[in-house]
Amino acid sequence: MNMLPASRRRVILSGLIGNTTEWYDFSLYGYFATVIGRQFFPADNPQTSLLAAFGAFAAGFLARPLGGVAFGRIGDRLGRKRALMLSILLMAVPTFLIGCLPTFETIGFAAPVLIVALRMAQGLSAGGEYTSSVAFLVEQAPENGRAFNAVWAPWGSVFGIMLGSATGFLLSSALTDSQIDAWGWRLPFLGSVLIAGVGYLLRNGLHAGQAAGGSDQPFRDAIGRYRGVVAKVALLNVAVGVGTYSTLVYSVSYMEKIDQIGSRAAFGLNTAAMGFVLLITPLAARLSDRIGRKPLIIVGCALFAAGAIPFLELIHGPPLSLIFLRKLGYVTALGLLFAGATACMAEMIPTAVRCTGLALAYNISLACFGGATPLIATWLYVETGNPIAPAWWIAGGGAVGLFTALFLIPETRFWPLP
Repeated sequence: MNMLPASRRRVILSGLIGNTTEWYDFSLYGYFATVIGRQFFPADNPQTSLLAAFGAFAAGFLARPLGGVAFGRIGDRLGRKRALMLSILLMAVPTFLIGCLPTFETIGFAAPVLIVALRMAQGLSAGGEYTSSVAFLVEQAPENGRAFNAVWAPWGSVFGIMLGSATGFLLSSALTDSQIDAWGWRLPFLGSVLIAGVGYLLRNGLHAGQAAGGSDQPFRDAIGRYRGVVAKVALLNVAVGVGTYSTLVYSVSYMEKIDQIGSRAAFGLNTAAMGFVLLITPLAARLSDRIGRKPLIIVGCALFAAGAIPFLELIHGPPLSLIFLRKLGYVTALGLLFAGATACMAEMIPTAVRCTGLALAYNISLACFGGATPLIATWLYVETGNPIAPAWWIAGGGAVGLFTALFLIPETRFWPLP
C-alpha cells in the first residue's frame, strides 16, 4: 500500500480504521462467549450456557438491518462521512458498558436482559459501519482498482477480529482461568473505548466526506425499484456471513470445547489463521481487478461448499501444527470470497441507494445466517453428538453463494461506476 498515491492511502485508511475498531469491539463477545455464558447465563450443563451466550451473540445481528436502514439513509442523503462518524460512536458506548455489567450472581435475570440489549445496540452500529465504508471505498477508487480499494473494508474487519483474538490469547497466557472468570474478561471491553476514540479522531481528520446526491427515499427505492438486485446481493452474502463467522469466530469455541486444545492454543491458532487472511486478501483483490469478480467468488464458494466437511474432519484432531495447516483451507476460501464479493456487491447497487441497498442486503443476510452461525453450529453438535455436524451448515452457506455466483449475478468488473 506504500506505493499508492498519498490521497488514495488516506481514503483506504479512513475506510479500514473504523472497521478495525468496530469489529474488535463486536467480536470480543464471541471470543469470550464461554466465560460470558457462565457469568450471565448459568446452567447445569456448560453447553446450555454456551448456547444461551451464542443466542445473545446472534441477537446483536437482529438489530443490524434496522441500523443498516438508519445509517444507509444518513449515508445516501447526508453523505458517507456522517454515517461513518456516528457508527463508530454508537459501537464504543455499549462495548464499554458490557465490561461494567454486574453478573447473574449479582443482579439475577436483569444481567442477561441487559447484555442482550447492549448487544443489540452494538448491532445497530455494525449495521451501518461496514457497508457505508464499502460504498465509500468503491466510489473513491480508480476504475481498475475498485476491488483493491473495497477489500480494505473486510481487511479492517478481520484485523479488528484478529485483535480481539490476540487479546484473548494474551489474557489466557497472562491470567489463570479463575482470574479471567472473575475479572479478566472485562478488560478488553473496558479498554476498547480507547481504540474507538483513536479511530474516531483518525477518521475525522483523514477525509472530508462527500455529497451523496442520493435518493430522497432510499429505503423505498431499495425495496421497490431495486429489490431484485438487493435480493441477489443478499443471497451472495449468505456465503460471506456463514464463512466469516464459522472460520473466524465459532472455530475458537470448536477448538476449545470439541478438540479440547485449551484457550491459549485455540486463540493462538485463530490469530495466526487471520494473519494469513490479511496476507492473501489484498493479493486476491489485485487478481480480481485483472480477471473479474466472479472467478474468485465461484472458487471461494466452491471451497466452502465442497470442502467444509473434509476441512472440519482434518481440524478435528491433533497435532496443533496440522490443525493450523488444515484451517488454512477455510481461510483461503474466505480471502477469495472477500476479494471478489466486496466490490461486486457495491458495483451491483445503483449509486443513489448504494448505502441503503447494500446495508439491507448485507445485514439481513448476516442477521439470518452469519450471526446465527455459532449458535446453529453449536446446536448441531449438541443435538447430534457428531463433531463434524457443524460443517453441514458451512457447506450449505457455500452452496447458496455458489448458485448465486453461477446463475444470478453479473460480472461487474468492467461496469462504469458513476
